[in-house]
Amino acid sequence: MTEIVQTPRKKLKLFAGRSHPELAAHVAEELGIELESDEVMNAAFARFKELADRKHEIFDEDLHALVSDEVVTPDQEHFKLLYSHVCSETGEMPYAKVILSVGGVEQKGEAGGGGPVDATFKAIESIVNSGAELMLYSVNAITTGTDAQGEVTTRLAKDGRIVNGNGADTDIVIASARSYLNALNKLHSSLDKVKAQGDV
Repeated sequence: MTEIVQTPRKKLKLFAGRSHPELAAHVAEELGIELESDEVMNAAFARFKELADRKHEIFDEDLHALVSDEVVTPDQEHFKLLYSHVCSETGEMPYAKVILSVGGVEQKGEAGGGGPVDATFKAIESIVNSGAELMLYSVNAITTGTDAQGEVTTRLAKDGRIVNGNGADTDIVIASARSYLNALNKLHSSLDKVKAQGDV
């Protein structure tokens, strides 16, 4: 069962075992969110349920971020985050390990950094070697509370092309990794288009 409470911002409550994908269309309509296809709807709803397992209350801002995160993701992701582990201790350099799917092949990377996010980005780069320049890193708490979902925007530049990546999660490091990979996927997608045009 999904309850929509009319307040200054809509608050949604998801009760385990009583939800189904068809509710996504109703919830989206209530919030004025356009879902481009059933595939996008199902993916966003899956993320919705995953978020509901970690948060007591879900607000409309959460859903807008989830849907946005799905929409900007390429249909065929070249880079996908499969696993992430970050260790950060007082007096020690943060260290990150990641496993990515790169073109369907699992690859592992690890690196230290100035912070958990920096270490994660460097671990990703140890695999992809994108050569892209990080121009912007921005974090916004979408909702209030210690379990608030964070929305991260990263801006990457390479060969005169600039792209924005987006990611959302209650874990800010995971949100950051998703955002970074989202931007890398956009760069890779544009590279494929250029190659295809050159082959014509």
